[in-house]
Amino acid sequence: MAEIIQKDGTWVFDGDTLRLTPGRDKNVSLLRRELGELSVPLAALAGISFEQGKKSGRLRLRLRDGADPLLHATGGRLAEPHDPYQLTVEADRYGVAEYFTDEVRNALLLDQVPSGPVDAYLLPGPSVPLSVSAGDGVASFDGERVRLEWKWQAEDAKSAAGPRTLPLADIVAVEWQPTVGLENGHLRFTVRAAPSKVPPKYDPNAVELWGFKRDPLMALVAAAVQARLPHPSAPAALEDARPAEDPPAPAPAAAEDDHDALLRWLRELGELHRSGVLTDEEFTLAKQAVLKRM
Repeated sequence: MAEIIQKDGTWVFDGDTLRLTPGRDKNVSLLRRELGELSVPLAALAGISFEQGKKSGRLRLRLRDGADPLLHATGGRLAEPHDPYQLTVEADRYGVAEYFTDEVRNALLLDQVPSGPVDAYLLPGPSVPLSVSAGDGVASFDGERVRLEWKWQAEDAKSAAGPRTLPLADIVAVEWQPTVGLENGHLRFTVRAAPSKVPPKYDPNAVELWGFKRDPLMALVAAAVQARLPHPSAPAALEDARPAEDPPAPAPAAAEDDHDALLRWLRELGELHRSGVLTDEEFTLAKQAVLKRM
């Protein structure tokens, strides 16, 4: 068994599984503390590295693509303080970190673990029920449905519609995007048969994030939902997702046909607006997009 204990956390490897426990130091991020201990099977690893620095070093795990719903939902956008697969190592423990690295690498070689992508999640994702308040709303997930409730700071388009419940069966994708510079982040759910995407600020299926301390916790909700969706690389999931996510390119049509199709689209948007499916803001944005194409 190999073990390294640091203020940033404790990593233990027993030959089959790595147990990653976040430390209690004040510099450990809220996301890692809430995520808690992770059990990473050796089969989920693509590699491990140790980088030395003048004052501290860093252990890094590289997971196989598609093995972890958290990494998939966040698209590799977790900043360094929030990444549970990195560990800060103090200079006096460099020898232990190197030994730990060698032990994991040897196990990968002995077990002949491939480094390529997988078509099934090898980690379970965060436990549920789960509820996070950040940005302009509160996102809750009980394993079967997502509930979005709006704070007073939310736009009128969201507040007027009231709380929103999304059954898991209606969700085809989830995305977490952190705040970068002046661009706000978001937690967005792509819902089956949704007509279009509008900015998260107005999207009733998205929570807008403004770069505050609790924003990264929305990644936990994204990961918990992602873990219960069909794996994107599974053959059945790829076939089911093709019509909605990657439709075949339509055959070239005459300009008159394109114009008629856009007119029909406008009528359909109007019907969705009158029936309450689209808010005033969503309808205006969608209509403007169609008019630009005309």
